[in-house]
Amino acid sequence: MQLVESGGGLVQPGGSLRLSCAASGSIFSIKVMAWYRQAPGKPRELVASIFSGGSTGYADSVKGRFTISRENAKNTVYLQMNNAKPEDTAVYYCYVQSHIILWGQGTQVTVSS
Repeated sequence: MQLVESGGGLVQPGGSLRLSCAASGSIFSIKVMAWYRQAPGKPRELVASIFSGGSTGYADSVKGRFTISRENAKNTVYLQMNNAKPEDTAVYYCYVQSHIILWGQGTQVTVSS
């Protein structure tokens, strides 16, 4: 069982980026899928989460700009990042909670002109 992330990269301030995270292997009853991020010198923080029933939660810093969604048939979670800001620069990690907890390997997002 593993998580494979994609979609990170360089984006200009005000631009958009979409991150994807696909869970593979024998995963049962995914309860929560989420995105965390960690900037240099800072602790890892929760960015957005989506529960099995579809409810979502966001950090105040990304509300109105980021959207989390999931595709249950593909065990995939997405993070649509709009109106990116330099302070969004970080390594973004996918998180999945089912009968076990899985973390992705991380994908770098850099917001810079």
